[in-house]
Amino acid sequence: MTMILADADIQSIWLTVRLASVVTVALLILGTPIAWWLARTRSRLKGVLGAVVALPLVLPPSVLGFYLLLAMGPDGPVGQLTRVLGIGALPFTFRGLVVASIFYSLPFMVQPLQNAFESIGERPLEVAATLGASPLDAFFTVALPLARPGFLTASILTFAHTVGEFGVVLMIGGNIPGVSRVASVQIYDHVEALEYAQAHRMAAVMLIFSFIVLLALYVWRPGTMKTTRKD
Repeated sequence: MTMILADADIQSIWLTVRLASVVTVALLILGTPIAWWLARTRSRLKGVLGAVVALPLVLPPSVLGFYLLLAMGPDGPVGQLTRVLGIGALPFTFRGLVVASIFYSLPFMVQPLQNAFESIGERPLEVAATLGASPLDAFFTVALPLARPGFLTASILTFAHTVGEFGVVLMIGGNIPGVSRVASVQIYDHVEALEYAQAHRMAAVMLIFSFIVLLALYVWRPGTMKTTRKD
């Protein structure tokens, strides 16, 4: 790989892997309770929250990135909060990329988990309750093990989707080497500089990765590809 890709290309790939890993772990923590609530609640707000979660599927990435940039900017509510907390500005930093990617990849974590939780049904949880398990115990000892395939699907989809981001990361992170220049932005730079050979090698790496991810999903979880990506 080092003989084929330049150092800048390898740096962008590792930055992309790091970003996707952090976002996947963060969404496992944040997305699980959201998916559980959506799968179990009968509240009228379910449709509203479900629509908010699914919004990145239909919203142009540049639109989402623009409003996130305004929110995280110096005059935005998030920017003012981070300044008070001493965190500093989020735009054009790796932390900003993580926050933006969490919003953009949210449906790819929540929707598979919600489907997995809904497929469990009420019976296993009712049996756990009759045996004296509290709702929290039933969640950890019954729901989570039964939903394990859904967690696998959600994690792979979230990781892969984050790897393929372009519009949002470019809007929030810019194009700073070692900080926000991820693989998709690196390919764009090669094309813009008419470096088609380098762009082809980077694109081939992304193509092979995407194929392996989809192949793994279809082999391990046939019939579960219910989330559609829109870029």
